[in-house]
Amino acid sequence: MEDEPALRQLVVAMLAEDGYTVLQAGNGLDAIGVAEKHRGPIDLLITDVVMPRLSGPELVKQLDGLRPGLEVLYMSGYNDSRLISRGVAEAKVRLLVKPFTPDQLLGMVRELTSVAAS
Repeated sequence: MEDEPALRQLVVAMLAEDGYTVLQAGNGLDAIGVAEKHRGPIDLLITDVVMPRLSGPELVKQLDGLRPGLEVLYMSGYNDSRLISRGVAEAKVRLLVKPFTPDQLLGMVRELTSVAAS
């Protein structure tokens, strides 16, 4: 989930090129709808932290009942106390700070999807 269309399309292209099937949404409410409609497994949620209408952490809480155990990778242009106030201060949180390289994104996705497959 990413509200910036250009960044969302870039991430989708990188992941698809690496062989991943990608579902996408521009906001949290759309992401919930996509997750509800998708019949197959969802191994990983990649979401921006700060989003209009529904933040990344709020989305994760809402998806918990629908997709329990879902791995989450947060993206953010912030790497400071603003994230703590958004509910991203947990020890297990995986955070990819923008801007990031394709190798950083794919490395974290591979790590988290191998955890989900275990």
